[in-house]
Amino acid sequence: MQLNKLDHVNIRTANLENMVAWYCGVLGMENGKRPPFPFPGAWLYAGDQAAVHLVGVESAPQSVEPGIEHFAMSATGLQTFIDKLDASGIEYRAVRVPGINILQINVFDCDGNHIHIDFTSEEADAAGL
Repeated sequence: MQLNKLDHVNIRTANLENMVAWYCGVLGMENGKRPPFPFPGAWLYAGDQAAVHLVGVESAPQSVEPGIEHFAMSATGLQTFIDKLDASGIEYRAVRVPGINILQINVFDCDGNHIHIDFTSEEADAAGL
């Protein structure tokens, strides 16, 4: 067997409507087609890939220390993304990965999940980051 890529991330949330709004509004994902499961949820698309699956639950999942610390997506359009975060008052942390041509923009969704969006160092240089 040869693994090729991560297909999607599944997130349980008691905050479904706000999570859909955050991923669509902040990350520019699209709320799209989802199988007719017998429980609430949403599939959020990055292009033609349903990359984030949300599952609505009654109460917020509890964890002292999560097993998954973050998930990441690659992107282009760094300056536009930074401008959107700044205009929305969303805190973020920009980190250059040592020895790799990547700048990470670290953000947290409205449930506190850590996500980093990866951009090339060339975009980071152009944006002055």
